[in-house]
Amino acid sequence: MVQGADKPFAISCGDPAGVGPEIIGKSWKQRETQALRPFFVAGNIADFENLDGVQAQKIEVPAEAADIFGTALPVFHIHDADAAIPGEPTLEGAQCALHALEVACGLARSGDAGAVVTAPVSKSQLYQIGFRYPGQTEFVSEHCGISRENAVMMLAGPSLRVIPMTTHIAFKEVPGQLTHQLIVARAKAAEKAMTRNFGIDNPRIAVAGLNPHAGENGNLGDEERTIMQPAIDELRADGMDITDPLPADTMFHEQARARYDVALCPYHDQALVPMKTLHFFDGVNMTLGLPIVRTSPDHGTAFNIAGQGVADPRSMIAAIQMAAVAVANRKLHDN
Repeated sequence: MVQGADKPFAISCGDPAGVGPEIIGKSWKQRETQALRPFFVAGNIADFENLDGVQAQKIEVPAEAADIFGTALPVFHIHDADAAIPGEPTLEGAQCALHALEVACGLARSGDAGAVVTAPVSKSQLYQIGFRYPGQTEFVSEHCGISRENAVMMLAGPSLRVIPMTTHIAFKEVPGQLTHQLIVARAKAAEKAMTRNFGIDNPRIAVAGLNPHAGENGNLGDEERTIMQPAIDELRADGMDITDPLPADTMFHEQARARYDVALCPYHDQALVPMKTLHFFDGVNMTLGLPIVRTSPDHGTAFNIAGQGVADPRSMIAAIQMAAVAVANRKLHDN
């Protein structure tokens, strides 16, 4: 049984000087048209009291969120401070963002929240208050008792799901990090996630080659033959539906995308460029391998447009919707 599967979702406020409060408020305003699962915000209620068309209301416990969600945005008030000034990040705001993230994760772990959706944070601000993680993904994984290496980042939109096998490292380091063990681990995480979170039996997994034209039989690089293919052969022998390394430049057009459920890419931009080209406004970042469901909008704090009323909530709405899909499918799968 999935713990907390029927509970409201927890949304961490993100950096309050960014677009987080605005896109959360706009998502709440579209709760009926988008059929959104009840949610509450962990943060400072002062950051939500002056949003256009939003009535914010404090809650004492997460369970109260469902009862007031239809008429007010529930705010689990966990940080006392003046309202942040949009576009002007501060260390106070970073403290609020970190506290909200800790609380949201804890509530999901305890079963008091059905999932965690994390609004964008400023890593540069967090680093100044002692944050020691590359990003929210690593923080959430470690606070769920999962090693950073076993937490997998997936980016997803309506027509594409991608998993970068290596993430925030210099390109020159990618070949050394792309090991047999890593490929096997990422492919297994992808297969399990497709089944458990999306209800796809026998998922089809595509693998992008590292080199141009997937190495062209070793003429443009031999990682495909010496590292990637042996790992793929092992996975296929175990019953996985997985391709040989494919030329990345022909993997992402419409007909090609219809042939697989998720794509594994050796490096960060190889996965994120097609993803953001196709789904810049409705892409979602989901962390795989966790005991809880965690999603987030696939964009940053956008301090430059904060407070102007122009922030687009589609990625936040998509993150809430994808979390609901994952929770529902986990409930069926785990029972």
